Amino acid sequence: METILILAHTETDGSLAKPALEALSAAKALGGALVVGLVGENVQAAANCIASCGAAKFLGVSGADFSQARYATDAAAAEAICKAAGATIVIAPATSRWNRVLAGVAHRLGGRTDTHVTAVSAANGVVSINRWYYRQRMEAVLQRAQRPWVIALEAGCCEAWKGAAGSASVEVVTVNLTDACKRTTVTGIRAPAADQQTIRPDANLLFVAGAGWTKTQPDGKAHTPEAEKLILDFLRLTKASLGSSKSLVDLSGEGQAVLSFMSHLHQIGQTGSTPRHLKGLSTCCHGEEPHTVGWRFVNERRAIDLNPNCGWARGKADVLYVADAFAVMAKVNELIAAGK
Repeated sequence: METILILAHTETDGSLAKPALEALSAAKALGGALVVGLVGENVQAAANCIASCGAAKFLGVSGADFSQARYATDAAAAEAICKAAGATIVIAPATSRWNRVLAGVAHRLGGRTDTHVTAVSAANGVVSINRWYYRQRMEAVLQRAQRPWVIALEAGCCEAWKGAAGSASVEVVTVNLTDACKRTTVTGIRAPAADQQTIRPDANLLFVAGAGWTKTQPDGKAHTPEAEKLILDFLRLTKASLGSSKSLVDLSGEGQAVLSFMSHLHQIGQTGSTPRHLKGLSTCCHGEEPHTVGWRFVNERRAIDLNPNCGWARGKADVLYVADAFAVMAKVNELIAAGK
């Protein structure tokens, strides 16, 4: 029988983020002996929050040296926990912190790793993972004989674990760090104010802007400042997350007018991110394959486009509004501001 290790790191307040709870659900569904491994400045509170998850034991690496994301210390902590657990399968949330180190940890353990995993399952004692390939057009189901098998599970692919809190007994795993492991330090964090944040992975709604916002409008002029205000007002009122088509973010390299707050980090599509929001609203996007492939996991898709024959009209959107996005979004913002 497999020994399943759920490997998670705590947040700055000592809690476990949603991706960690999703990975815990995936690990429990496999049915093997479950071990929880936690890394952070203080892991007791996090362990108590998931005390009723059914884990055979809780392992923890804690201390000030593990409070911040750093390759050397995180890799050493993960390696020590994996060895202490005797894990054959390690499941971790695909956070930026773990994605940086998991491949190196698997190499140290003589195992294998898979990233961008969207599902983990077990049947007849065999564990399988699901993963998308070739710009998310093909889904593969993979199995591995090598152990340990380190799996980075993408956020939003499983329901987050829910259960009663309690009192967990955490077994301390000692990690001996050299001074060389501590050379990298975090001197500060730069982040936009909450009302200026435009990328919100946990938002229910994804609002995607296309290149049409910066193009010449019916009056023969471009209205980029007006477009920026409409979009930012909508994001402020709804707390939606902002995405972009590749054509829009590429405009900056072509010397054309761009939305000042847009970057390649917002790109949705073949070479961009794959969102998992409950709803999506696309505006001024053509709706062709390079763009819509990134919407694969969006449950409800709506679009606004002046072209009634665009790609969205060919079965790629649940609802297509054939209208001027400037007029529609101005009215929507007005209604939302009025509480309607």
